[in-house]
Amino acid sequence: MFVLVGGLFGGILGEIFRVATPPGTVQNIFARALSPGLDPPVTVDLVLIKVTFGFLLKMNFFTFVGAVLGFYLYKNL
Repeated sequence: MFVLVGGLFGGILGEIFRVATPPGTVQNIFARALSPGLDPPVTVDLVLIKVTFGFLLKMNFFTFVGAVLGFYLYKNL
């Protein structure tokens, strides 16, 4: 739970940082996001039912920092 909350707050902080800093090297390093996942989603049509599977994670530098801090807090509390 600590890791998820830390990652969430880190992601929010990263988005604020992306909007607040001018374009340049600092923004490229800290606000650039990785997006692993299924894009576009996979659709399976079984005639009776159609099922769509997909997910996408958007992670930036601050997301990783927040998750690591959450893990650290979890281990030390």
